[in-house]
Amino acid sequence: MPPAKWHTDRFKRLTTHGSVALTAADPIILMAKMQAMHWAKAIPLLIGLTLTGGLTNELRAQQPEPATGDRPTEESPAASTNQPAQPTSPWAGTIELYGFAPISTTGTTTVSNGTRNFSAETDLNLGDVLSKLKWATSLRGSIEKDRLGLLVDLDYVKLGQYESTTGRRGIFTGSADVTATQGIYDLALRYRFGDREAAVGKPGQFSLIPYAGIRIINAQLDVGAQIQGSGGRVSFQRQGNFGRTWVQPLLGTQATIFMSPRLRAFARADIGGFGLSGSEDLSGNAQVGLGYAVGNNTDLNISWRYAGINYNTGDIPDSGYSSYRNGFEIGLKFFF
Repeated sequence: MPPAKWHTDRFKRLTTHGSVALTAADPIILMAKMQAMHWAKAIPLLIGLTLTGGLTNELRAQQPEPATGDRPTEESPAASTNQPAQPTSPWAGTIELYGFAPISTTGTTTVSNGTRNFSAETDLNLGDVLSKLKWATSLRGSIEKDRLGLLVDLDYVKLGQYESTTGRRGIFTGSADVTATQGIYDLALRYRFGDREAAVGKPGQFSLIPYAGIRIINAQLDVGAQIQGSGGRVSFQRQGNFGRTWVQPLLGTQATIFMSPRLRAFARADIGGFGLSGSEDLSGNAQVGLGYAVGNNTDLNISWRYAGINYNTGDIPDSGYSSYRNGFEIGLKFFF
């Protein structure tokens, strides 16, 4: 093929849409032409991406920024672990509803009619007490902040006429009737050593709580004696009554220790009076028992208890009474 003919065909193959391409004899110019064609295709794509990015930023700028408190925060595991635990409330309290069932009640009631006195002695078993019981209310409670707190104990009992024996003879047959109402109300300041009181705890967990306060005693007793009248007729004659309310200083302590997570042993003892309100003025309690948790905040308590009171005015003629009870106490105690 003649050289002129070859160059003519090469020129035609490099012609596109009426534009004339450079000859293959100049490879540098040809490469620049090809790069320019690639950039022509890429420029629309870059323009589209740029417009999309700008629109996205504009939409973000128009959205309201969340409040500081609503922003989620990320904490490292170490920071979360080192956060202190929320402190428990410094306040705590208990309420216990209980019933005292004395298997033995003994005592003496001495009344005066102004010129002479008369005494009746009492010895009752549990059946006698229950048959004559008119009313009974018993409640204990405590409240504390940190370790310092208050406790109350309210015990009210009313018995109808029950049989007694007279200490004097003559016209008296030896029989007497006594009607008794007794209220004992304790109020004391307490301080706790050891762990907070709870229904459930670890074995060995304990608390020791001494307390000091006042005890208010209200006693109302009426005595009637059976006398032998003329013709052998027997009748009851009222001999007098004893009615008094007085205040005693009170000292005591209570303790508890867990034997298992739900079983605990407890004890309580107190003494009041010390002879400050009469020639004889003394009262006290001794109690020991077991408590079992029937829930996370409730205990069923069963215990043996001894309670005694001895009081005499010391007047002439004197009056007073004594009462000694021992038996079982059952209570339901709530912790909060």
